[in-house]
Amino acid sequence: MIPADTTTRLTLTNLRAVITHWPDLHHAMTTTGTATWPPAGRMATYLASMDQRADEDIEAAMWQARALRDLERSPEQIGETRAPIRLRILDTMTAVEAQLVECADDIAARIQRSPISYAPRRWPAADRARRDQLAREDAADPRRWRYVGARSGGVAAAWLLARVERQPGPFGRLTEDQLHRIATVAASAAQRVEQALDMADHKATLTRPCPDCSGELVIEAGGGARPAVWCGRCGRTWHEPEPTAA
Repeated sequence: MIPADTTTRLTLTNLRAVITHWPDLHHAMTTTGTATWPPAGRMATYLASMDQRADEDIEAAMWQARALRDLERSPEQIGETRAPIRLRILDTMTAVEAQLVECADDIAARIQRSPISYAPRRWPAADRARRDQLAREDAADPRRWRYVGARSGGVAAAWLLARVERQPGPFGRLTEDQLHRIATVAASAAQRVEQALDMADHKATLTRPCPDCSGELVIEAGGGARPAVWCGRCGRTWHEPEPTAA
């Protein structure tokens, strides 16, 4: 069983990932083109350093590996094709938003305190005015989850994040079951977002063997790290060079 503190850290990480990359999903909706992996151009440059005498073989291997990560197939191909990238982004945003908003609705219904009631009319005027002012402020507290209005995936993730962090507000404390539910939803949402933005770790085996020991070469990248090729037999590794300053 994963320790509770580890689960909480993972939940916070996943919710922050959704919050951070929600604008990226919106941006991806308005852009065209497809992502490929391994990246063209730069990859060919450092793969060629493995063995200058095998440029053609390495180029072929690079194209083979990249084919594994093509996000869209040619419309001339026979059979089913992937949906256009903007349609897949929209599907992801719709699914993630539904998950997070439903979770926030359910959690808020259980832990969010009802607003302070307004004063009875029989109260003295001054007391009633003070109580009514507190009631208006409590009802308008921006920390409250709203069942109407701004209910995007990013807003829901931010609200759930604040609850897991136990930030103050008109709320009770989350139970273990509620924390577990948020953890499950957050993990699913973060995974969907990363897949839609092609941020997941990628790995492919190249047909070209290691120039040193003829072992199997694997190309790997992910999470923003520089792509690398490494040999499963001798352990030799080739990294993509750091970009040079302009």
